[in-house]
Amino acid sequence: MREKLFVTPEYVTAREIKNIRNELGLTQKEFALLVQCSKSTVERWEMSEEPISGAISLLVRMLERYPEYVDNIKIPKKKTPIRLWYMHNQTVCTIIDVNEMRKEVKIVNYTDNIMFRAFGREEKPDFQMYEEFLRSRCFPETRDKMKLVLKDLNLPFYDPFMIIEKTEGRMAEDNFWIRIER
Repeated sequence: MREKLFVTPEYVTAREIKNIRNELGLTQKEFALLVQCSKSTVERWEMSEEPISGAISLLVRMLERYPEYVDNIKIPKKKTPIRLWYMHNQTVCTIIDVNEMRKEVKIVNYTDNIMFRAFGREEKPDFQMYEEFLRSRCFPETRDKMKLVLKDLNLPFYDPFMIIEKTEGRMAEDNFWIRIER
């Protein structure tokens, strides 16, 4: 028999999966999205009379122990015209909801690492900070031959938001980028 290095469960039961899903207040579809599988897989698990093994057994134990974690990773309902997803590779670092007409900005950070947050330690950025953030993800307005760069991007003038729409705010020196949702 192989030596065990961790106190991880070898399997979970259908009842345990259904119990944690219900405790979290999730539908089968929502639970499937959380654990990155299909809804039919969750249905099959919950109907199974056999032990269910694999990564789901560890995940169920973790969710039983830390159910509040799900609240920490939920995406808030979009209430503003613009949402920016500040990403590092494929990891969501900060969601930025913006109402430009009212000059309102609300954020949700999904990382504890302040170096990966869009506004660092700032939890309640104002609209001016948001504009500075946009500028920080673009080439400088004083860039040599800027008109040629704008022409390449098919932009009539320098506007950080429009530039980010075209470039995703990608910079040569890092792996951060921005997805804009309208």
